Amino acid sequence: MDKVTSIFGENVFNETVMKARLPKETFKQLMKTIEDGEKLAPTVANVVANAMKDWAVEKGATHFTHWFQPLTGTTAEKHDSFITPSSEGKVIMEFSGKELVQGEPVASSFPSGGLRATFEARGYTAWDPTSYAFIKDGVLCIPTAFCSYTGEALDKKTPLLRSMQAISKQAVRVLHLFGNPDVTSVKTTVGPEQEYFLVDKKAWEKREDLIFCGRTLFGAKSPKGQELDDHYFGMIKPRVQAFMNDLNTELWKLGILAKTEHNEVAPAQHELAPIFTTTNIACDHNQLTMEVMKKIAAKHDMVCLLHEKPFAGVNGSGKHNNWSISTNTGKNLLDPGATPESNAQFLLFLCAVIKAVDEYQDLLRISVASAGNDHRLGANEAPPAIVSMFLGDELSEILECLESGKPYGKHEKEKMQIGVTVLPDFNKDTTDRNRTSPFAFTGNKFEFRMLGSSESIACANVFLNTAVAEELAQFADELEKSSDFKGDLHKLILKTIKEHKRIIFNGNGYDDSWVKEAEKRGLLNLKSTPEALTKILDKKNRDLFEKHGVYSNVELESRYEIHNEAYSKIISIEALTMIDMVKKLYLPAGAKQAKFLADSVSLKKTLGAEDSYESDLLKKVSSLTSKIYSEVQKLEKDVEGAAEIKDAGKNALYFRNTVFADMQALRESVDELEGCVPGSEWPVPSYAELLFSVK
Repeated sequence: MDKVTSIFGENVFNETVMKARLPKETFKQLMKTIEDGEKLAPTVANVVANAMKDWAVEKGATHFTHWFQPLTGTTAEKHDSFITPSSEGKVIMEFSGKELVQGEPVASSFPSGGLRATFEARGYTAWDPTSYAFIKDGVLCIPTAFCSYTGEALDKKTPLLRSMQAISKQAVRVLHLFGNPDVTSVKTTVGPEQEYFLVDKKAWEKREDLIFCGRTLFGAKSPKGQELDDHYFGMIKPRVQAFMNDLNTELWKLGILAKTEHNEVAPAQHELAPIFTTTNIACDHNQLTMEVMKKIAAKHDMVCLLHEKPFAGVNGSGKHNNWSISTNTGKNLLDPGATPESNAQFLLFLCAVIKAVDEYQDLLRISVASAGNDHRLGANEAPPAIVSMFLGDELSEILECLESGKPYGKHEKEKMQIGVTVLPDFNKDTTDRNRTSPFAFTGNKFEFRMLGSSESIACANVFLNTAVAEELAQFADELEKSSDFKGDLHKLILKTIKEHKRIIFNGNGYDDSWVKEAEKRGLLNLKSTPEALTKILDKKNRDLFEKHGVYSNVELESRYEIHNEAYSKIISIEALTMIDMVKKLYLPAGAKQAKFLADSVSLKKTLGAEDSYESDLLKKVSSLTSKIYSEVQKLEKDVEGAAEIKDAGKNALYFRNTVFADMQALRESVDELEGCVPGSEWPVPSYAELLFSVK
């Protein structure tokens, strides 16, 4: 325990370090910036920069970088040393406030969706003082926002910070109406659970698809998968436990609140969950977590797979986004309290979330849309692609009673009846959990369960924050004009429940009947990324983001272009990898097996022996190789055809409807062929070898 407390945050320029190293007045001004959003004076930046440099150099750092999150969905960094020339050919270590506050990385090579031409290279990074600087691999990393020369956001962090500012502004308006003048700011908090797979590096190196695409494009089902549910919460293998121990140590050093670790449902699948923190910091920490996972896995001769669906036939990986809202006075606004039925403030904030999820269900679906996540959503392992909300029995009953005007018959806490007298008594929760719900209330927060494991959590939280900010703004506009606050508040809550209760669904989201029921309710079913992206530029969405200053129209249009292009590029890379593997590996393997069988048939005929097994298998192998050859030719032709479609949205739809369909057909044939070829002759490790490669 002493070791954990002593190493926690040791590589972070956190509040404790700042308090010890900064002059009292400088520290005070910096904390006002961090806590209240006040602007930072240049003189303060200079003092902070010098203290930060001294601390980093003492820790062995020689370079610094403005660490940012471009629209690739990953992170970026350019390292500069602290050295400055001095007299007599010597150097001194310097770091100015200007270098801390602003950087100038090249912007032309990052996705911009038309915001920047290739020849226009200038971009800027700006220090985010609300997220602590840290040392990684001997480099001082300064979390920053990234924007173009003309001021548009070229990153994930800037819109996230804008959305946090928007929801804070509108929530404070509402809270002041409830008589909370001491509330000056509100922050959304997030705890993103991270799922991942671990496979042996030697097996991974033999799979071109895993190397280039992060997922297996081919692979017959293993005789054993997750059918027995024996991996979930099971004993952690020593090699995996050693990885987890090292991972925790490195994350704790970076001040990341890694809390829970366990085996997930599928073989080779695991999960790490952190404690909640402010959303922009949670986003930074999650990006770091994914990076550190890959590095630590490599040290243990393993590879960490973060793709949403590395293996067909077993569960893929998601990232549950546990989201809540808290005031600067420490109040969780989504905590129902002991009497939620009479907690009007809680009910109004709950209604704001219900209305936001209903009115902007398209945006929530878009926020989790990716080529990888399309494999998960609706696959009886993750929430369906239809957005709905789970509130549980108690809250649902309270809302029903409010709507109908009936008194709510409060239920006493029940004791769990297990039937074993030696077991301790404990209270039963007021409602069960629903793992099939995309957006579930879990006591004092909402769990947005649709996010993909490899994606940044920024987009989902930008869209969620902004949508809720809009509903709170509408509520504040209405209630600020009221002459009868209690009466109008009651009417507003009732109206919201009646108009938006269609989004509430406490049943089984995996059941086919829900698809029909959702359609009756008028809920959207956007099954794929290209389908979902068609909605992002709708007028209501443009108006939402522009009103709250989160995205300008051109910034939103750029995201539309970038996401469609990314989808098309990913499917194209996967298709080209399939073509390469089929031509170089699978067709030769099929031909070799056919020759072996043909020789066997010929020999048996010579000997006058029975040859039904070899003859039948030869026909099947020959038929499959012919089919595979035909299918790979069609895939090649269709991939080439994509070049003729210049519109990004139409191109993405073409890749989804034509190229991806070809890929599915080709995979089925190759996977069937795998069952006809001896394992010793199959050119790549099988699913059984991959999923059970870590002993």
